[in-house]
Amino acid sequence: MSYRFRTDLKWSDATPKEAFFNRRQIMTGAAAMAAGTMIGGIPGATQAQAFGVPIEREANSLDDITSYNNYYEFGTGKGDPKENAGDLVTDPWVIQVGGMVDNPGNYSVADLTDGLDVHDRLYRFRCVEAWSMVVPWNGVQLGDILNKVGVQSGAKYVSFTTAVKPDVMPGVRFPVLDWPYREGLRLDEAMHPLTLLATGIYDEPLYNQNGAPIRLVVPWKYGFKSIKAIVTINLTDEEPDTSWNLANAREYGFYSNVNPQVDHPRWSQATERPIGGGLFAKRIETLMFNGYADEVASMYEGMDLSVDI
Repeated sequence: MSYRFRTDLKWSDATPKEAFFNRRQIMTGAAAMAAGTMIGGIPGATQAQAFGVPIEREANSLDDITSYNNYYEFGTGKGDPKENAGDLVTDPWVIQVGGMVDNPGNYSVADLTDGLDVHDRLYRFRCVEAWSMVVPWNGVQLGDILNKVGVQSGAKYVSFTTAVKPDVMPGVRFPVLDWPYREGLRLDEAMHPLTLLATGIYDEPLYNQNGAPIRLVVPWKYGFKSIKAIVTINLTDEEPDTSWNLANAREYGFYSNVNPQVDHPRWSQATERPIGGGLFAKRIETLMFNGYADEVASMYEGMDLSVDI
């Protein structure tokens, strides 16, 4: 199956943002939205690409996406990140790449992304708390970055950490989690073409509350796997610790794949509440792997997904 789609569209051909956010059906698997010289905050981008599966849901408004967030470094309320994240300085930004790579070192976002294709991706986003959104991301494939730094033989996992800045992140002053926030993927998951390092939302640079300047997006996993404000990327041959698994392994496994057949110990995962329709919005069925089973299920053949959660 091909994961890349190219067209000769220009940004001027793209659907206006107001119209985009009000469309009743959005089909994203067939064409790139645009091409340009500055996309999603990444200098030097020369082409935008799109990949996805049919999403028969309305894309969330920019206000939904930037106002309803889990980002405990800035507080545990859904509106706390927007309220508290404004003072985080995201330029300059240093990402330390290390472990089993050929080219370890400290990189800026521009260093890591220079010369790589920039993609537009309209993805379902499913929170472990059983709410969901549809988000238009801009970014580069994580696999392209890993190929750029050189993955050494024997590497099996990729780990990430988030910045810890107590002076501007009020949440890290409290032991809600064992800071810094940590996440990880198996190498094949990290290299999958759906896995994105996002730098923007619908052709705007990421907002601080959404994980600026660069965050992970893994659309078939619960949202907490998509770590924000990344400051380290490390290749290893051992399964890395992850924050929510350390906090409560019974409730949050390493894989955290969206699976409507396996309930969270405290609530059902069979349905979800779409954000944007109000507190009493009609719930919808949750799809296996968040709707991306055709693309990713083969990676988990032979695993018991009721045990390897």
